[in-house]
Amino acid sequence: METKTKEVANILKAPAPNMVGDGFRVHNFFPSGYEIDMNPFFLMDYGSKIEFSARKEPRGVGVHPHRGFETVTIAYHGAVAHHDSSGNSGIIYPGDIQWMTAASGILHKEYHEQAYSLAGGPFQMVQLWVNLPAKDKMSKPKYQAIKQADLATFTLQDEGGKIEIIAGNYQGIKGNANTFTPIELYNARLNKGGKANFNFAANFNTGFMVIEGSIKVNGEDTAEVNNFIHFKNDGEEISIEALENSIVLILSGEPIDEPIFQYGPFLMNTESEIEIAISDYNHGKFGYLEE
Repeated sequence: METKTKEVANILKAPAPNMVGDGFRVHNFFPSGYEIDMNPFFLMDYGSKIEFSARKEPRGVGVHPHRGFETVTIAYHGAVAHHDSSGNSGIIYPGDIQWMTAASGILHKEYHEQAYSLAGGPFQMVQLWVNLPAKDKMSKPKYQAIKQADLATFTLQDEGGKIEIIAGNYQGIKGNANTFTPIELYNARLNKGGKANFNFAANFNTGFMVIEGSIKVNGEDTAEVNNFIHFKNDGEEISIEALENSIVLILSGEPIDEPIFQYGPFLMNTESEIEIAISDYNHGKFGYLEE
């Protein structure tokens, strides 16, 4: 059976930035920046490349709760340290991924790593909120630390570059991250002229974020750095070609066909579940984490 091209719906420019705490300047592509359906990805904050000056006291975001979803942080420049109320801590260096399942509830803080803060320099990251199905929203929090050196990779032909498989399966190679629902998440690191092909189910919501460089999509559309390419749900095949050395974050996932009710850092199915989350947080059921 012949496959069909998954066509481009829109090529979206970065919305106006906003600050999260004093350490993260982000462009929220969705849900507030653009009304696009990327379910099971609920939110994408893209921190385009920015220079932070050297500073003794690290910038960042103080203690805050999460429930009902996962946060996925992907680092390209700079370094972020983090702690949570489950006792997890670590540093996300360029190329690393932090996959935190907040699920039933967690307190979390994230800030510029000390050595990076003292030196300053370029900073560029992506944070995704990945929804959880209702049956898993109150599961136990967990944490997956994925170092770039440990990522499964596929080498492209003709010295075209490589695909780093964070989650899902590319050309038979499985990514490191365990997910609750079918999700494909890759970094395509392409050399100029490098080509890569992707195949995602027609119903999977799909978007590509151009982190660096510029690419041609399906032989027709050109997308530049800081552009997000949103695809239609009408085909399976996507091809890209790097017009210069490029990095592209690939997102594709099966929608979770359940109602969503969001309030601040809580992502549940009903308003009453949000009320319970707020009550649990106020009664200290998310644990304790020092500021």
